[in-house]
Amino acid sequence: MKIVKILFRLLFGVCAIVLTISAYVGWDLMHPARQQVAFSPAVVGLGYKPVTFSSRAGNLTLRGWLIESPANRQTIIFSHGYGKNRLQDDVPVLPVVQVLVNHGFNVLLFDLRDCGESDGTQTTLGQYETADLLGAVDYVRSKSELSRKITLYGFSMGAATAIMAASQDAEITAVIADSPYADLKSYLEKNLSVWTNLPAIPFNQSILLIVPPLTGVDIEKVSPVRAVRQLDSRPLLLIHGEADVDVPIENSELLQQAYPAAVLVRVPYARHVKSFATDEERYLQEVILFLDTI
Repeated sequence: MKIVKILFRLLFGVCAIVLTISAYVGWDLMHPARQQVAFSPAVVGLGYKPVTFSSRAGNLTLRGWLIESPANRQTIIFSHGYGKNRLQDDVPVLPVVQVLVNHGFNVLLFDLRDCGESDGTQTTLGQYETADLLGAVDYVRSKSELSRKITLYGFSMGAATAIMAASQDAEITAVIADSPYADLKSYLEKNLSVWTNLPAIPFNQSILLIVPPLTGVDIEKVSPVRAVRQLDSRPLLLIHGEADVDVPIENSELLQQAYPAAVLVRVPYARHVKSFATDEERYLQEVILFLDTI
């Protein structure tokens, strides 16, 4: 009996430690350090206007840059990844923007909530960032000088957000999604340790159990693979590196299975959001071809 009590106390102590660590790490994941917006589009020779607008949820001010092209063929709104800002320096995004503007596309770059220079105190992995991206859409539509042919272009979390935003707004023309996850809950159950550096067992499940009541984030609501069916034949370009271990390419494969109209560009040897860096020429060709045909 005494041994049983000792074992019970040990088990209780281990569980308490696991839950404490899970709460700390879960909270930390929802509050990543902000990256400074360290330079501007001027570094690639582009003029720009600082802009501010509200999230469609109406409770946050978001900040970014508008880069106009004289041809005004389309307006492309970028959506950055987790813990990043409008510069998405791990791509990097400005050389892509430079090519797009030179091909006649307006570009809006902005910081999602709790990132860069935008308001907000918590990242939600796509749940409320969707409203931020839709706020950017509303801003573009409020400017009569900008093309209302709008394409959303996202990376990683921002790619997932772009798919979900387009599913909620039928007037969005198209989506480009670079390295999206298909379903947040399923993805984190398998891959959360990539971000926490903790053993998958027991921490993946314990963190997923404690994060919703602790932060208010409902990961079950963040599911691009469910949302993608609402695109209703609108064009979707998926780009994914075959060597991506952070968000494996099977996520884009699942999205294509759910939405057969999607085009999936597989980039050999490319890691997470590194398709552009791995094969710049092919990457840009695929993006421009996609935009030219919509």
